[in-house]
Amino acid sequence: MDYPAQFKPAKEGGFVVTFRDIPEAVTQGDTESEAQELAIEVLISSMDFYLEDKRPVPLPSKPKRGERLVTLPLSIAAKVLLLNEMLAQGVGPAELGRRLGMIPQKANRVVDFHHRTKIDTMADALAALGKRMEIIIV
Repeated sequence: MDYPAQFKPAKEGGFVVTFRDIPEAVTQGDTESEAQELAIEVLISSMDFYLEDKRPVPLPSKPKRGERLVTLPLSIAAKVLLLNEMLAQGVGPAELGRRLGMIPQKANRVVDFHHRTKIDTMADALAALGKRMEIIIV
């Protein structure tokens, strides 16, 4: 998942980063390199708002001229797709845990952006929703 972002020079120096698709995600770095690192962090943190509000996370749109792509880590991308599917089906973490035969605490970690989850667990969670995870190398 590659989210288009604007990297604009700030008046006081550094770069301000904003995302069209995730307007809550705004950050600033002193250098382009620092701004790039912070962009990934703020993008992930901003997705927590969607989870808390039980709203689907917007998927990335096509980049426009002048935008750069900020790539989500694969583990986060898988969780975004899982959470969006859970919302579409009206399935909460407790129900997902029941379907997977896991205790509620473990089920909550599966949908937590800040907790690493094994890829097999993600595949099992999607299967519990009637979906299948595929990996494609391009």
